Amino acid sequence: MANTYTQLYFHIVFAVKGRGNLIATKWKSELYKYISGIISNKNQKLMIINGMPNHVHLLIGTKPTCNLSDLVRDVKANSSKWINEKQLVKGRFEWQTGFGAFTVSQSGVNDVINYIKNQEKHHSVKTFKEEYIDFLKAYEIDYKLDYIFTDN
Repeated sequence: MANTYTQLYFHIVFAVKGRGNLIATKWKSELYKYISGIISNKNQKLMIINGMPNHVHLLIGTKPTCNLSDLVRDVKANSSKWINEKQLVKGRFEWQTGFGAFTVSQSGVNDVINYIKNQEKHHSVKTFKEEYIDFLKAYEIDYKLDYIFTDN
């Protein structure tokens, strides 16, 4: 085959270190635009971003050459540097070590977009910890509860 055709979607979730409610409403849209720029500059496609004061959800369309761990590392490192340079929080802002990444089929893209759009609604009845554990269970990912929510 002369060309490569792919359709790769990832629902990515990562939290503020210690899950502190540090992402303020007054600057979160600026943060989301900044993250969008990082992803775009890496030649990947951000389909939607949203979250809560203590975590962020992204739906990304990637190329097969994308190393997802490197992409998330760059998003987290550059966005935390941006937050700290702008002094948007008291003290030092950091993202928690690690992230969740869940594949999404083409038929599931709209459902994930709607899920990410409606974060406030979901979290009126479910904590971030409950949400994250539900993802791990739904995707049948082995995990140890002791290691999911450390302060790293």
